[in-house]
Amino acid sequence: MKIIKKLEYSNQPASVALGYFDGIHLGHKAVINDAVDFAKKNNLIPTVFTLLQSPRKVLFNEKVEGVITVSEKLKILESMGIAQVYIIDFTEIRNITAEDFVYDILKNCFNAKHAVCGFNYHFGKYALGNRNVLKELCNNIGISTSSQSQILYNDIPISSTRIRKCISDGDIISANAMLGRDYGFCLPVVHGRQLGRTFGTPTLNQLFPKGLVCPKFGVYASSVTVDGETFCGVTDIGVKPTVGSDTVIIETWMPDYKGRDLYDEHIDVRLLEFIRQEKKFESLDELKHEILLNGRQAEEIFLRR
Repeated sequence: MKIIKKLEYSNQPASVALGYFDGIHLGHKAVINDAVDFAKKNNLIPTVFTLLQSPRKVLFNEKVEGVITVSEKLKILESMGIAQVYIIDFTEIRNITAEDFVYDILKNCFNAKHAVCGFNYHFGKYALGNRNVLKELCNNIGISTSSQSQILYNDIPISSTRIRKCISDGDIISANAMLGRDYGFCLPVVHGRQLGRTFGTPTLNQLFPKGLVCPKFGVYASSVTVDGETFCGVTDIGVKPTVGSDTVIIETWMPDYKGRDLYDEHIDVRLLEFIRQEKKFESLDELKHEILLNGRQAEEIFLRR
């Protein structure tokens, strides 16, 4: 997949999905799949136009925490059949009018023959462009358009804001349902205190990345992929109140994993279900007993999926 970080002309006609796509949830996927399907039927390049940062962060200085990292976003887009991604710094286009966006960027830069957006897509200076404006402007220059309706989960529209709240509340089951995949991280394994080894429950430790919404502190059933094989995991996210930590740590024990040390490797951990809140134990023996109990609970969750 080609990644383009500046506005440059393409001589290959494209079908373009438009959006910030924070999280790439089921609503986003509908937009992207529409662009990919149209591209396949019409011999176009399946393309995404997205942004490096949230417009609300730039325009209003809001703290907008991401659902996924940029690298994971790109990986998902590639898996969906996208061949090229324009990922542009919003500050470079914030003052472009809706008309100039369509004429100068969609037509003359992306060489778009088709454009797809979501029901609530806005673009151009002051966000004056919407899907109806997009359709009208594109029709004037021979670019076809389509838009996707909102998708509901439990009778409420799916949104990145709603998913962020579910993650911060520990409602991973709902977050996963709206994402259409298991929420998690692919991060390097760092050295910890190796306390788990003394319990017979060695863990892999990962630092929670800045800029993402942090899950509710506590213990989760998880799935962990190592060398293409998936293992049951018990993942503790928090500041380890019993032994103390200055930063948010993702600590995962895999009861059935007997392989090598994984230090410095990027390991994919996906959260399945919240088991319990983070708490401080009176002794290390009490902590060990709880870890083993959580391991049995996680295995039950992992096996019934």
